[in-house]
Amino acid sequence: MSIVGAASLNNAFCERRLAVAQTKQGPAPDQVRDLIPTGADSGSLYTNIERLTRRTEYTLSFLSGRFRSAMEYIAQGRKAVLNALAYTPARVDPKPQVVDRVDLGEFIREKVLFSTSPDFRVPAYIHIPKNLPKPAPAVVDLHSHGGMFVFGKEKVIDFGCNHPVMVEYHKQNYDGRPTTTALVRRGYVVITIDAFPFGERRLIMDDDLRYGWDRSKYSVEDVKYLNAKCRAKEATLVKSLIYAGITWPGITTWDDMRTVDYLVTRPEVDPKRIGCVGVSLGGYRSLFLAGLDDRIAAGCIVGFMSTVKPMIRKHMDTHSFVHFVPSLHRWLDLPDVAALRVPKPLMVLQCKQDGLFPLAGMEEAVEKIAAIYKKAGAAEGFTARFYDVPHIFNITMQEDAFRFLDRHLKA
Repeated sequence: MSIVGAASLNNAFCERRLAVAQTKQGPAPDQVRDLIPTGADSGSLYTNIERLTRRTEYTLSFLSGRFRSAMEYIAQGRKAVLNALAYTPARVDPKPQVVDRVDLGEFIREKVLFSTSPDFRVPAYIHIPKNLPKPAPAVVDLHSHGGMFVFGKEKVIDFGCNHPVMVEYHKQNYDGRPTTTALVRRGYVVITIDAFPFGERRLIMDDDLRYGWDRSKYSVEDVKYLNAKCRAKEATLVKSLIYAGITWPGITTWDDMRTVDYLVTRPEVDPKRIGCVGVSLGGYRSLFLAGLDDRIAAGCIVGFMSTVKPMIRKHMDTHSFVHFVPSLHRWLDLPDVAALRVPKPLMVLQCKQDGLFPLAGMEEAVEKIAAIYKKAGAAEGFTARFYDVPHIFNITMQEDAFRFLDRHLKA
């Protein structure tokens, strides 16, 4: 179309609009509104969301004054969490199958498949120290997210010969020392599974089948591309599960609890001396596992603890969909969930420079957990530490976490 023709059409449109305005036809003018920047992830809607948020009172918190005892708070709080997670399939026999076993001198590494529900067979590695006294203490090591879907349980294991992508991942997230390998050398039986949908449980689109199943053959660029495809499908996964009446964090938490079911069947393991630890998504998983499962004698949450209200303004887009449980925060804040294990030992390790959380929210969270433990008469059961580092589980932090586990699982 020529410039002259376009101008003629525009003039005709303006004439029609003027005629409509003169006859009072068409929609009324938009209401006058000041457009003010909010600096929020939710833009102009933040003011509405913040107003709604102020009404939330966390009525199932132990600090609400509603409960006569910590046991009453734990019972009602856990019921609310499990309802919100919306995933309680039938309990099943794990029916474990050892598919590989390697003697590595210091310890044995087994690759195992076991059932967590009628629908899932979950792959795991279990590491067993040589010459350990039986029954021995054990740790459920919960891997992180980090936008890395192609690998899961491998994030916390040093295989001696690691995929180049994992070498870099270990360096950035674990200070070059994957935690499972460090823990087995410390005398723990250690299990780590692929959380859904990571590692061998990852999503693969039809047009990516050409890459094959064997991850050892993936180039660094292949891994980057496939991770991006998985990240782009998080919303699809969540919407699909909601239509199935299930939540993503519900599957994750259920699988982690059922991992304990399997672990206690191992003859090497003392069922009264089981701990859990994890950073980032692993910290989030540790938060729920420690809060919901009494078999966890010592729980360590790393790099995932904040009150949620301060996060709403600027810390929504930094998190995966797996970190959001529909309706949970009508009743409980994240520190309330973690404190559902009171009076059992709990450690929270935080990174002051962590861009995933507001510092004020992290500080408020540990203050709230401390207050719950104090109210329950178990102040000595909670430990919190801050480190002046970004989002990481470095060796200094690991050593603090491991000493905490030693104190409560080896004594």
